[in-house]
Amino acid sequence: MDTSFYLENFQKIANQLDQKLPNEKSIEVSVGVYLDSVFIKLYKKSWTNNPHEALTAESRIFFSVWINDSAIKKQKIMYNIHALKLRKLKGFVIESRKFAEKFRNSFENYRQKWPNVNTNFGPLTLFEGWIELGSRNFSKEILKICHNFLEIDYLIDDTLLQFKAK
Repeated sequence: MDTSFYLENFQKIANQLDQKLPNEKSIEVSVGVYLDSVFIKLYKKSWTNNPHEALTAESRIFFSVWINDSAIKKQKIMYNIHALKLRKLKGFVIESRKFAEKFRNSFENYRQKWPNVNTNFGPLTLFEGWIELGSRNFSKEILKICHNFLEIDYLIDDTLLQFKAK
């Protein structure tokens, strides 16, 4: 995989997102490499216990678009939302399966906007899908997927509220 090519393209997408993100959303954007995959991640610092290490914290929620050699062979760019170790998220009492179920129920109203999406996973992956790599405009498709996430990020906040510690 030409890592620098994808890093450059993902960074251009991140730069476009940064310009359009409303401040009130508090969404952070990060581009990098993890386990031989180039990624762009969108997340809120409030979705983790350690806002200074939001990308690597043990307990966290994030949206990610990524590509690696395996995805390239399939001509796909992958995307998902991960919800990792939510039972350890401070200020909440979360059973991961119940959180995933509630989020997925809310997500159903938006499902049609997400190409090749699947919610049939354990509680760590709230959903996963893919877009076609073969398109010359794959950057445009990734940007569209990221904008789709910006339309539903509130579903995560709303679901978290249902598990707020009393």
